[in-house]
Amino acid sequence: MARPVVGIIGNQHLINDQYPAHATGTINSQAVAEVSGALPVMIPADPRFVSVGELMSVCDGFLLTGGRPNVHPEEYGEAETEAHGAFDRCRDAIALPLIRACVETGQPFLGICRGFQEVNVALGGTLHPEIRDLPGRMNHRMPPDGTLEEKFALRHAVRFRTGGVFHRLMGAEEVMTNTLHGQGIKTPGRRIVIDGEAADGTPEAIYVEGAPGFTLSVQWHPEWNAANDPVSRPLFEAFGQAVRAWAEGRRPRLRMA
Repeated sequence: MARPVVGIIGNQHLINDQYPAHATGTINSQAVAEVSGALPVMIPADPRFVSVGELMSVCDGFLLTGGRPNVHPEEYGEAETEAHGAFDRCRDAIALPLIRACVETGQPFLGICRGFQEVNVALGGTLHPEIRDLPGRMNHRMPPDGTLEEKFALRHAVRFRTGGVFHRLMGAEEVMTNTLHGQGIKTPGRRIVIDGEAADGTPEAIYVEGAPGFTLSVQWHPEWNAANDPVSRPLFEAFGQAVRAWAEGRRPRLRMA
């Protein structure tokens, strides 16, 4: 039986600072293939090459990946500053309308890091350009030095809303996660439910209230060691179940309450 198809949103990238390419981390494909049980297909997120309608007709679900470029602040009504960092306007042009379309149809997506932030912005929310500059917040950025294992190591706790969807999915009210992000949610978008937070109050787990499909999104990087991590595995397994249901024509609702 053919595997369902998960479109993995790629990022603009320069090889050797010259050759333009689309790229996504191998661990994203690995998590989709090995834990979600789906066929990973990288999407060149550029409206010159693909359209939202075409993507939704080809894919059964979407993984909204992390990436160094940030959502442009114009997308949430703010002026660009140096603190907002680098951008990928082509990805903005595909990912944001794709999220809104999936929310309406029920086609499943899983948001990770930048993808988490995209979901919030797509539904009218705003972002802090730099979390670590806010009073009382920890530095959520990736450590600048060390091995990949050290950079993706578990660094802080996330506490879920008691009885919420993440609490039920994980079987725990509090879990340990990695953290590799600079920006974060300032104001939640319409229908965005913050279902988990770090100890410093930074939103870490969200979903879209009343959406007919899977819309779970997290600020950390669950694709790292997804097959073995007790937090990552149930998340990618649940995403895989939702994608298979879509591929088979079933439209079960994710119970949010």
